[in-house]
Amino acid sequence: MSSTLGRVDWNAELVRGDLGSRGRGLFVGGVKLPLALAELGLIDEYELVVHPRLVGHGPTLFAGLSKPLDLKLVSRLELTSGAVAMTYEPRR
Repeated sequence: MSSTLGRVDWNAELVRGDLGSRGRGLFVGGVKLPLALAELGLIDEYELVVHPRLVGHGPTLFAGLSKPLDLKLVSRLELTSGAVAMTYEPRR
């Protein structure tokens, strides 16, 4: 989401205005936008992939969340690479 960018690359979508009134789904990555959406209660489904490699640095996903979110596991898929893809929904 940006209030200053004029355009984005081919594989991105520029989102402006109120995230709560968007009316259709988004797939998001990174750290800051998912945190903002989680704080607003706007995430219906979390798709997380855990890779079998520890690096010991980098941003923490959902660091700074103001309150805990309870999630329910909906599906789990083990990939041949050793990664595990999990889908969660918020418990409401």
